[in-house]
Amino acid sequence: MKAPRIRRLKLNEIYVRTLPLPVHVKAFTVPDAQGDYNVYINAALSAEQQQKSLRHERTHIEKDDFDRDEAVSVIEAELK
Repeated sequence: MKAPRIRRLKLNEIYVRTLPLPVHVKAFTVPDAQGDYNVYINAALSAEQQQKSLRHERTHIEKDDFDRDEAVSVIEAELK
């Protein structure tokens, strides 16, 4: 099996990695213990969709959505 391609960029404590993900997952973000954000973007997406997904994830970071008590579906609905 071929190892996943990992692209690492540091954007003010935001690390972006592009790797194979299930087709229904465009991207997701995981905050780590150091306070950095790790954004994982589906490598199967077009370059345009990857950029759109990155903007979406950055919006979650800017809004500090990771410490909210609401359901994910509520948080996602606010971004649409």
